[in-house]
Amino acid sequence: MVTTAGSELARRLARDGVTIEPASWRAGLDPRVLPAIRRRLSGSAVLHAHDAHAVTLTGLSALLRDTPVVVTRRVAFPLRHPFFWQRACHIIAISGAVREVVLQAGIRPERVSIIPSALDPDVSDCSGLDVRKSLGLPASARFAMQLAALTPEKDQATLIAAASHLVQDLPDLHWVIVGEGPSRPRLEHLLVQMGLSDRVHLLGALEDPHRVLRQADLFVLSSVSEGLGSSILAAMAMGVPVVATRVGGVPDLVGNGGGLLVRPREPAELAAEVRRIFIDPSLRARLVATARSEIQKFSVAAMADQVLSVYRSCAHSLDGT
Repeated sequence: MVTTAGSELARRLARDGVTIEPASWRAGLDPRVLPAIRRRLSGSAVLHAHDAHAVTLTGLSALLRDTPVVVTRRVAFPLRHPFFWQRACHIIAISGAVREVVLQAGIRPERVSIIPSALDPDVSDCSGLDVRKSLGLPASARFAMQLAALTPEKDQATLIAAASHLVQDLPDLHWVIVGEGPSRPRLEHLLVQMGLSDRVHLLGALEDPHRVLRQADLFVLSSVSEGLGSSILAAMAMGVPVVATRVGGVPDLVGNGGGLLVRPREPAELAAEVRRIFIDPSLRARLVATARSEIQKFSVAAMADQVLSVYRSCAHSLDGT
C-alpha cells in the first residue's frame, strides 16, 4: 500500500500486517508519490487507485511500464478529467448511480463493475463517546443522528429545517450531527437564527464516528448527492432505523425496505418520516428486521471476492495472453 507516511491509514494497515510503502504525500497531486509507486512496480503488478488524485498518479506511473490500472469511483460527481479513467483497465463503481456517471464520461460498459463498499465486521461491537453525557442531556433524550462532513452536498440545512417541524410533536428528540467541514459557520448561524441550538447539536469530527451510532434511535441522511452512503450500512448493522434521501446509491442500500426514502431538499417530508418511525413501533421493527437481512449483501468477503475477479480480468495482459 502506497500512502502517506505516518498517517492513520498507514498505522492501521501496519497493525494488520500489510506492507506499507510510505510516501511524502501532502497535496492531492504531490509528485513525490511517484517514486514510491515505481519502487513497487514489477512484471506482475496491478495498480489500484482509490481517488481522483491517485488515478492521475497511478496513470502516470503506468505509462512508463504498461502496468494495468484498476480504479475505484466512490462519488457521483461527473468526471472532470477523464483521460486516465479512460485508459484504466477496469473501473469499480460503488453503486449504480456512480456507474452511470462513469459511463457518461465515455467509458465502455464492459469495463465498469458495481462493487458496493463493505461493512467493517467489527463496527457493531464498538462503543464510544457517551453522547448524552457529553451534551448534558438526560438519559431519556432520543437521538436522530447523522454522520457526514459539513459540506453543501450533505445539506444539513434541510435536516435543521426538518428538526424545526418536530419541536412540538417530539419534545424529547435531539438531532446530533457528527462531522466537520466548511459549512459549519453557516449551520451554526442557521441554528441560532431558528432557535434550535439546544435541539440540534454539531458534535464535530470523531476519530471513529461509527462508534457512537449504537446510541442513536434513528439515522438520518439529508444529502443531495451520495455515492453510496457507507454510514447507512453501519446503522443497518446496529439495528438503527434509517431515513435517507433518494439520491445516488442510497436506494441500493435501503430500497428493498431496509429504510425510508424521501426526496432531497424536502424538510417537511423528512420530518414526517422521522415522526412515523418514532410513533409507530411496528414500522420501526419491520425496518430493522429487513435491514439486518439486507446487510448480508455487503460483507467484506463478498467485496473482496469481486475485487479479486476484477484484478484477474486485468492481470491476463501482464504476460500478453
